[in-house]
Amino acid sequence: MAKLNNFIRVCLAILLVLGIVYLGSRVDFLFTPILSLFSVIIVPLMLAGFFYYLLRPLIDTLEKYKLNRSLAIIIVYVVILVLLFAFIIGVWPSLRTQLVNFVDNMPNLIASLNQQLLKLEDNEFLSALIPADANPASTLTDYLNKGFTLLTNYVSGLFSFVSNFAIILFTFPIMLFYMLKEGGKFGRKIVSFFPKKYREEGTTMMTEIDSALSGFIVGRVLVNLALGVLMYIGFLIIGLQYALLLTVIAVVMNFVPFIGAILSSIPIFIIGFIQSPSIAVWSIIIVLVAQQIQDNLIAPYIFGKKLDIHPLTTIILVLVGGDLGGIIAILLIIPLYMIVKIVLTKAYYLFVKQRRVEIEVEESADIS
Repeated sequence: MAKLNNFIRVCLAILLVLGIVYLGSRVDFLFTPILSLFSVIIVPLMLAGFFYYLLRPLIDTLEKYKLNRSLAIIIVYVVILVLLFAFIIGVWPSLRTQLVNFVDNMPNLIASLNQQLLKLEDNEFLSALIPADANPASTLTDYLNKGFTLLTNYVSGLFSFVSNFAIILFTFPIMLFYMLKEGGKFGRKIVSFFPKKYREEGTTMMTEIDSALSGFIVGRVLVNLALGVLMYIGFLIIGLQYALLLTVIAVVMNFVPFIGAILSSIPIFIIGFIQSPSIAVWSIIIVLVAQQIQDNLIAPYIFGKKLDIHPLTTIILVLVGGDLGGIIAILLIIPLYMIVKIVLTKAYYLFVKQRRVEIEVEESADIS
């Protein structure tokens, strides 16, 4: 009888949730302003959360030395501005030169790629593998031209993003300042809404979520920087053109799980192939070796067991995120999965614990 009552309660809860979803779909115009506001603040909020977990350990360390938290944040902001200024003076000129040369030389690069492909077609062994009606040189050149056109249009469209960029540039440091100043108070405020008997478990859950997000974000940055250093050294050794630019692209793209590493390897291989097939092969070998060092040596040391996500789960999450909301959803899907996993695990534990208590009460009542 008790099992039947539990089943009825679960069914009623599901019907209630479905009813709320249905009613919400009928009055979706009420949520349009909320969605518009969310679309405006999501990017600066993501950036603020990202840098919050990066800078919080440093702020906490400064606070331990009896430094006022607000003053510590201001000092860190000043240091970041100095580092940014040093980057603009020391690194940006070389990066900008490579970027400008890459864009200006794109027609010549495509022509050189076509010549390399024609040389491969003259090879007897490779020509035997290529169908007679196939023309890989022209096909690949057409794809590259289309890709370059799309990239040019995309970069041109970024200029229309200036107003939104100004909003991000203005709101992101302010959000970050107050997030760093409040520290861990946000989690405690959420727990304060819990019933009293669940607040201890709620505090544990918020601590686990905070630790998981902190480990994931800080670890991902360290791992990607290590990957960039390994790749850049390897590219310099083999003399790959645009080594700095390609390394920066690879590091940025590697923040996108699974897909980013594959996409960033394509321009590396193409640029290497334009120089010579041997450099193309060596460039891919360097990427694979760097990825293996990252995955098998660096990542386990940095993450430990904090990132307990199966690679197949990561692939599925990335595909689902890309289908639902593009690049932003891809970047958010794994942290959201980690949060949901911790919440559901804790909820299941509480349910089992409560059910065990009820059984013990029933058994003691039967004995008496």
